[in-house]
Amino acid sequence: MSPTTSKYIKFGSATLVIVFSLGYLAYTGVQDSKSYYVTIQELRAMGASAHTRRLRVAGNVEPGSIHRSGLELQFVLLENGQRLPVAYTGADAPPDTFKDNSQALASGSLGTDGVFHASELQAKCASKYAPAQPGSAPGGASSAPAKSMSAITNGSPAMAN
Repeated sequence: MSPTTSKYIKFGSATLVIVFSLGYLAYTGVQDSKSYYVTIQELRAMGASAHTRRLRVAGNVEPGSIHRSGLELQFVLLENGQRLPVAYTGADAPPDTFKDNSQALASGSLGTDGVFHASELQAKCASKYAPAQPGSAPGGASSAPAKSMSAITNGSPAMAN
């Protein structure tokens, strides 16, 4: 082999090692950050594989089940009659909308103790996002006619049609 051929082989093999290393790191990074959304019933049916996977589980917070102890928060998720105890120990405080009967989404893994150990928590208050009742104005305001935008910006007292 000539010296130039040897250089190309060395360069090509080094390039292949780098490309395969980057590919492996990308693949393992995606696998570690991937989480599957499952229902409580599906979680129970997964058996032992539920203990090794990162999962997301949603449900409604059972009234009276929220207990705080230091930085940890324990509560129970309900979904179609199924109950799942959850222990949240995340870096962030629970959202303000996290309360009894709110919809919550917990990300984490199921422990061998049967408790879902969450590191992330999202919540929304069902009543806050519920559709408005007929005849009521948004925000509890009266249903009197509103001024048009041109009347407001021009300072005119004219009412909208």
